[in-house]
Amino acid sequence: MGRIGNIKERKNKQDSKKASVYTKMARLIAVAVKEGGADPEYNAALKAAIDKAKVNNMPNDNIDRAIKKASGDNDGQNYEQIVYEGYGPAGVAVIVEVLSDNRNRTAGEVRHLFDKCGGNLGTSGCVSYLFDRKGQLVIEKNDQYVEDELMMIALDSGAEDFIVESDAYVIMTAPEDVHQIKGKLEAASIHILEAETVYIPQTQVELNEEDGIKMAKLVDLLEDNDDVQEVHHNWEQTL
Repeated sequence: MGRIGNIKERKNKQDSKKASVYTKMARLIAVAVKEGGADPEYNAALKAAIDKAKVNNMPNDNIDRAIKKASGDNDGQNYEQIVYEGYGPAGVAVIVEVLSDNRNRTAGEVRHLFDKCGGNLGTSGCVSYLFDRKGQLVIEKNDQYVEDELMMIALDSGAEDFIVESDAYVIMTAPEDVHQIKGKLEAASIHILEAETVYIPQTQVELNEEDGIKMAKLVDLLEDNDDVQEVHHNWEQTL
């Protein structure tokens, strides 16, 4: 499925657009704080948001400021979690997860980007049935871990699958179990590079060069939008 390759591509893009990434991470932290409080020990969503911010190289000072800001008086920005579904060039299925303080503005912007790149925004449920919602934990492959032992620990912790990639191990879980299993693995001194819920496509679509260029542009433009947190699709990217 190329899961790790996609993660690396996203990281490379984020490294070149740090300000935008920090804005996205601050929003994620703000939503978690307002929903469950400012203490990550008692707020799993906040702990996950902080971990994700650190993976994306957000400085601790920025993380602390985001938590304090969200813990203070309401500044008028209440972010709403929204999922948009649509079609890219040649009918590629696309799911866009956003955090927005203005639903109408964000919907208009997302629709414009789909139209601009030869796609169209669809209705809720139009493509989500083509994906499986899963929890995903990523562990960097190195000499510290014995593959068979790591697999047994993961499966004993409740994982559904253990996938070996070229430079990482990917552990798949039920969406609701990802943070619980993350805690069990960390208790076994296993460093988790990334833990999140993702949309895994059931099948993938190949594109010709022209449509591939349009699809790559659509993904880039969506990821450049401050409201957009994640973009999922069933385009089979080839290097």
